[in-house]
Parts: sequence; structure tokens; C-alpha cells
Amino acid sequence: MSDIWPSELRVSKDRQRLVVTFNDGQSFDLSAELLRVLSPSAEVQGHGPGQKVTVPGKRNVAIISMMPTGNYAVRIGFDDMHDTGIYTWTYLRELGERGAELFSAYEDELREKGMNRDTAEKPR
Repeated sequence: MSDIWPSELRVSKDRQRLVVTFNDGQSFDLSAELLRVLSPSAEVQGHGPGQKVTVPGKRNVAIISMMPTGNYAVRIGFDDMHDTGIYTWTYLRELGERGAELFSAYEDELREKGMNRDTAEKPR
């Protein structure tokens, strides 16, 4: 088990953000869009190397549910009906620490594929 775990998970009233506060006092404000497009699910990450897809059109996605998964993670459900991502405490911490860098890389992928954050289409 990790030495780091959240002491609080709080979804904003508009459902667009998740604030994660860890037991060491670090706190991160994560957008629903970041969480959705970087979901750890097989649907987004694939089942092996080179299978990751880019998910466009999620700028306004909202968090609609959070379900604890054991004592190591939370399953987050979104209003686009995606709910298969299991976010471990370690992954949430990584998103908090590296979120800006990871989101920038996501935006680069969108541009390279001729996609954008506003138009929903099939991930590729």
C-alpha cells in the first residue's frame, strides 16, 4: 500500500473540478476534462503499448459519480457515460504533480490528429 493517500476528495458544485488533498498536506485541483481524457481505463489507455487513444471534445465534461474501489482507488463516472477508469491514489497524485505537462501533451496530440477539445468524435 502507498504511503500517500487522499484525506479529502471534493467535487466542485459545477462538477467540473475535483480537489484532491493528500495526507501529506499537498492539494491539487484537477479538471474533469483532464481526468476524463487521461482516464486510466483500457478504453483510453488500451491493453498494451501503442494502443492509447486521444479523446476529443471533452472540454465541458462533468463528474457525476465517484465510487471507492478498495482502499487504493476511486472509480470516477462522467456525464458522457464513461465510468471504467479506476484512479489509484498514485495516479491521482501524478495527475496533480504533472497535470499541466500531461495536458499540454494531450493538446499537442489533438492538434496532430486534427481534433479539438470542443468537437466530440470517435477517439483515435
